[in-house]
Amino acid sequence: MQGMRRTGTIAALLTLLFAGSAVAALYSKELPRVSVVRPDDANLRFIGHWDESRASEQAVTVNTGSRILCGFTGHSVHALFGTEGITSPAGIYVSIDGGAPSFYRVDRNEIGFTPTALRGARHRLEIDVKDIDEAPNRWIPPLNSALSFKGLVLDRGAKTLPVAAPGGIKMEFYGDSITQGNALLFSSLRPEASDGTKDYAFLTALAFGAIHNQIGFGRQGVIRDGAGNVPPAPASFGWNYQGSPADPDFIPGVVIVNQGSNDVAFPAERFEPVYRDYIRQIRGAYPQAWILCLRPFGGYHEADVKSAAESLADVRVVYVDTTGWLRASDYTDGVHPTAQGHARAAEKLTEVVTRCTGFQPVPRR
Repeated sequence: MQGMRRTGTIAALLTLLFAGSAVAALYSKELPRVSVVRPDDANLRFIGHWDESRASEQAVTVNTGSRILCGFTGHSVHALFGTEGITSPAGIYVSIDGGAPSFYRVDRNEIGFTPTALRGARHRLEIDVKDIDEAPNRWIPPLNSALSFKGLVLDRGAKTLPVAAPGGIKMEFYGDSITQGNALLFSSLRPEASDGTKDYAFLTALAFGAIHNQIGFGRQGVIRDGAGNVPPAPASFGWNYQGSPADPDFIPGVVIVNQGSNDVAFPAERFEPVYRDYIRQIRGAYPQAWILCLRPFGGYHEADVKSAAESLADVRVVYVDTTGWLRASDYTDGVHPTAQGHARAAEKLTEVVTRCTGFQPVPRR
């Protein structure tokens, strides 16, 4: 009964969480003995594309591979989420103190991450976005497919603590459903088959201990629209989603572009100039970054990607030939790599990044 009472009181808190101080004061005797942490807490570290324009209320992402890190005191932690209008809830992994991640489907406003009390007084929390459904609207507000994080609930008197973020290298990945991690677990475009934390982008960033943005939109190309109302890559560049500009202070040292697979229906004479202009667009935003243009793993438009990259005559724009990186057995459906395939691609890409840029992978723990 105590557990039920606590869950009920936390649920009651949700209705008051963003209410005015007068209302909160009126009901103060009914509030649970907990500490509420808002999304704009200074010790919360958001990694990836997050809309924090209303961070006192919520932080929103539409991309797999996005992360939240923080430290906290106490013996329990719950998270608060926004689910209104979400027709396909996101999936997340949660790890506490470096333990094995637990999976949760974010289909309710409050989720407890500690079924049993934690030992010790200081802890580290990591939330990673595993999957976000590509099919429902996830570009034009109000969103139907996204993760809306509204804060944490800790024990009474507990507080957040600063936590070390990944290292100084910043990386950015742009691509389609492969970069999103779709159909990685089995052959399906349903979110249950996706895992953005096991794909080549996430694993490559992890290898360098990098802070990274992972922007993958299923069905998207440089010409073709993505699923879920997402525009083509040039039109989505620089945005979290429509009306929400990406953080201008995030300046990556390395940008990985994996586009072209979904533009297979378009002839070379149309694709190549659009791809070239897309790379120029990225260069304009990041004048000093290394931009690595991957041959799509399936070989689509490989000659055009190579020609576009080399025609720019920019020593920091590099065509990366991925021929032979993956075998037939490294795909779930002939298009989307398996977890093993992504791991192989990440290993190869890590070698390329090091060779091109001089950045070194961090030792594995």
